[in-house]
Amino acid sequence: MELNNLKPASGSTKVKKRLGRGEGSKTGGTAGRGHKGAQSRSGYKAKKGFEGGQMPLQRRLPKVGFKNFSRVEFEKLNLSKLEAVLAKYALTEITVENLRANRLLSKTEKVKVLGTGELTSKVNVSVHAISETAKQKIEALGGTVTIVK
Repeated sequence: MELNNLKPASGSTKVKKRLGRGEGSKTGGTAGRGHKGAQSRSGYKAKKGFEGGQMPLQRRLPKVGFKNFSRVEFEKLNLSKLEAVLAKYALTEITVENLRANRLLSKTEKVKVLGTGELTSKVNVSVHAISETAKQKIEALGGTVTIVK
């Protein structure tokens, strides 16, 4: 194989249509655009969603729902998962920085501890939000809970 033998894969390249090159070419005169009208002229561009005058789909369908832009999304962390994280990474306390350092949380995510599962050891928790049951279970074992902003 040499550089002068290289060819593109068959079917990967197409020959460009030569428009407006005489009547014998099938695309002479009007260059395949038909006669008159906006679509035959240069610079024509239909509006997004335009359906030839028919009522467009985005206007036929009803408006639905509501998006609350001030909603805060939390990553959920159950007590059972928290127990596994403590064992796996040999942590003594759970903080947002610890979770980010161990790639359990991205830079922008916020975390909320939920009360599903059980804890076996005392642990200090510093997170963005926590449920009441999780707080009670942590404090029952002698741990502390801190809410960070």
